[in-house]
Amino acid sequence: MKRIPPSQHGTLESLASQIAEIVQQARSQVRQSVNQAMVASYWEIGRLIVEYEQQGQERAAYGQRQLAELSTRLTDLFGKGFDVSNLRNMRRFHLAFPIRETVSPELSWSHYNVLTKVENPSANKGTQRRESHQPELLGA
Repeated sequence: MKRIPPSQHGTLESLASQIAEIVQQARSQVRQSVNQAMVASYWEIGRLIVEYEQQGQERAAYGQRQLAELSTRLTDLFGKGFDVSNLRNMRRFHLAFPIRETVSPELSWSHYNVLTKVENPSANKGTQRRESHQPELLGA
């Protein structure tokens, strides 16, 4: 096998820099994949909560104790992330974006929490477009 002269290998600093770039890209892709999976999961959880609460009716008869009990069970199973307020956020997320395909993979759960609190639902579309181009607004 032919050996390449050391001058063509580059420096150790250059090698470390190239490896660091690969690792950073991989970590970014992992974060993006995890975020997309969590947003999709939270939308589905919200859908299930809405369907359970409505039980085939047009509107739900809200039961705070049921959400509290659900929160306790899910927290026992999975740990943090399933307190009553987060379950309410998941429900609100599904109600604000009832069509799954309208949920953008570009936005994080934090973005959607902001969007679902906007009073004017038609304003969500414009805000959603702006935020997808400015992920640094919410530290995404």
